[in-house]
Amino acid sequence: MNNADLIVKTMKEAGVTHCFGIPSGNVLPMLEAMRKGGLTFVLTAHEGSASFAADVMGRLTGAPGFCIATLGPGATNLTTGVGNAYLDRSPLIALTCNLHTHQLGRRIQMYIDHHTLYRPITKASHPLRKGRVASVLEEAMGLALSEPHGPVHLDLPEDVSLAPATEDLPPIPSGKRHRPAPESAFGKLESLLQSAKRPVAVLGSTTMRMENPALLRAFIDRHQLPFATTTMAKGMIDEDHPLSIGCIERGKRQVQREFLRSADLILGVGYDVVEVEYEQWIKDVPLASVDIDPVDADASVDIAHEVVGDLDVSLRRMNDMTPGSYEWPSDAALRHKERYQKALRPEVPHFAAHEAIDVVREATPREGILSFDVGAHTHQIASQWTVHEPRTFLITNGWSSMGFGLPGAIAAKLACPEKPVVALIGDGCFQMTCGEVAVAKRMGLAIPIVVLDDRWLSLIQVKQDRRDYGRYGTELQAEEYQAPPAHYFGVPAVGARTPEQLGRALTEAFKAEGPTVIEAVVDAAHYDDTVFD
Repeated sequence: MNNADLIVKTMKEAGVTHCFGIPSGNVLPMLEAMRKGGLTFVLTAHEGSASFAADVMGRLTGAPGFCIATLGPGATNLTTGVGNAYLDRSPLIALTCNLHTHQLGRRIQMYIDHHTLYRPITKASHPLRKGRVASVLEEAMGLALSEPHGPVHLDLPEDVSLAPATEDLPPIPSGKRHRPAPESAFGKLESLLQSAKRPVAVLGSTTMRMENPALLRAFIDRHQLPFATTTMAKGMIDEDHPLSIGCIERGKRQVQREFLRSADLILGVGYDVVEVEYEQWIKDVPLASVDIDPVDADASVDIAHEVVGDLDVSLRRMNDMTPGSYEWPSDAALRHKERYQKALRPEVPHFAAHEAIDVVREATPREGILSFDVGAHTHQIASQWTVHEPRTFLITNGWSSMGFGLPGAIAAKLACPEKPVVALIGDGCFQMTCGEVAVAKRMGLAIPIVVLDDRWLSLIQVKQDRRDYGRYGTELQAEEYQAPPAHYFGVPAVGARTPEQLGRALTEAFKAEGPTVIEAVVDAAHYDDTVFD
């Protein structure tokens, strides 16, 4: 057994089932070890997609996502998704394969200092050396799986990968959670909740990593608090809940701000400010925060109290608190949500983007997983799409990078083959990652890939309009879209210009044996009203 074999065996023991990447000569020892060791290698079209896919595997499986690249340009390409895992807090091991040890530091083709490249976007960046492979792997996995989750970079010289292993397989760490908050922190929190008359809870992305998400609903039900979520936390409580008002700081955000600012206390639960800073929306409403980190906010935010510690432990303690007596009408959240959802769907003369999103939601089973991308459609999807289960709504909102949606869907289908998975992306994002449809085809993944065609980078176009700038550099195609080609890389493509056509195409795509690209030509003019209000 050489060190490449040792790495593969260790990753398999940790529950890793797939490795995403693109090989080169330096990667071949690892590729051979995966072939012999039964760890599935997924050849992607771009290393950035490999690291996005690894991020999603980490989110959905509980084991670290695993991605691999060669030195130099492979390593730089891989950083995009690694940075995503860093800001969105997903467990991931990024392995770069390098020159021989004695060549490191020299002026040699493709060589750069990988550790300098990766340190700012990882929890740690470590070299692997002969006799120091198993121990470093153990440390890296423990760090990736410890709260807050995140990526760890490892650099593997080719001679180290080929050298005979001199270490046993390491124990597989489970990762460390935060210490519980002190008991003294809960007394003031209970007092604040009992004295409040119109409190609102806002759930954030830290809740995605709870061991027992059911604690969230138990708390809301016990205390009868209206609640909202950030984009990434959608579905941690079924959004059909009568106390749900939906997602904040996306489409028609002023409507949501109106409700939040009518509160006399905001209870932030697992609220990670990397998604959106409190000062963007909270105004002068006092904040009580329950999270694993202290609040990072502008001095203008009135922080009434903080409970900092393991979130599951905090929620269990909060579920023992005596509920307050609140002045919210019993149907306040429901009536607000109805008004909010209506505002997101203005009437337009043509096939609207919001209509297309509703058609995809209706065609996707309740338990289905959506992976989508970054742009104007992100705001619309986050606001419209009703999410019923945890971790079925995949997006990047910390790193917020275009190119996430399609590789995220591929990883979701590999991680959860029994669940329907759909990708919903913009035409700009599709141009970035269309090569990944070949990956879905090669892997035999039945994924409808719905592309919202509007011929613009619409989010940036709207921002240009709001600043009274000319529209420049944001048009994807001058002429009107025609019917799509018969296929992309062997993946069938169909067009849709009406809700009915899109619905029929989705029905067929969910029954197919492989991926289908569905190009929905939409009128996105309403984004100017719904995305930035």
